[in-house]
Amino acid sequence: MKKLIALFMLSGILLSPVISNAQDADVDSAEVETTEVVEAEEVAPAVVDDEIIEEDKGFHQIIKEKFIEGGTTFMSPVLICLILGLAVSLERIVTLNLSTTNTKKLLAKVEEALEQGGIEAAKDVTKNTKGPVASIFTQGLMRYTEGIEMVEKSIIAYGSVEMGRLEKGLVWISLFISLAPMLGFMGTVIGMISAFDAIEAAGDISPSLVAGGIKVALLTTVAGLIVAIILQLFYNYCVAKIDSLVNDMEDASISLVDILVKHRLTK
Repeated sequence: MKKLIALFMLSGILLSPVISNAQDADVDSAEVETTEVVEAEEVAPAVVDDEIIEEDKGFHQIIKEKFIEGGTTFMSPVLICLILGLAVSLERIVTLNLSTTNTKKLLAKVEEALEQGGIEAAKDVTKNTKGPVASIFTQGLMRYTEGIEMVEKSIIAYGSVEMGRLEKGLVWISLFISLAPMLGFMGTVIGMISAFDAIEAAGDISPSLVAGGIKVALLTTVAGLIVAIILQLFYNYCVAKIDSLVNDMEDASISLVDILVKHRLTK
């Protein structure tokens, strides 16, 4: 019996270090897991905050930052070209849309006025109607007493005047379309010169030295091209609208002459 008791005591003494090591390992693993959880909790909000900051940046904020990075010295003239070009373009678009006339309806009114009240009634109709077509009709009717040939000459001559009025301002849009990229390219050249000056002063090619000048160069070039593209769209719309108005004037002028010949023959 004493031998069994001694044997159990001896086994307990031998197993106690193993049990204590296992308990220490369990405690260490628990501490590691707790540390990882804490670190994950600390890192996760930072990532979320970065995502929130990126989402909060709007388009206008990005444009503002790029404008400042490009340098106000070079970006301001490009911005002025955009503002002035858009102002002239919008003014032309509004004017051209107001100049649009329903020529078929106007011709019907003129013919009806000729039949009922004669030339004076037709003049009243054209004078009370806005647009280049009505103005041409008025000039033609004023020369009615001098013959159809004089009416045709008057219509052709005044049509050229109205066409010049319609094309007024397009030369400024064209100027800004050409000027904006040129200013951007000038910023590009000056930026590259600044980059090479920095390299020369440092005596070594370093990315940090070259990056600033190249960034200014690229931003000014992009800004100039964007301005030119935007203004080119408005310019093409104005040209297309003017061509449409000129075609309407020519067709309506021919129809007016036919109506006057018919009125003279039936008079």
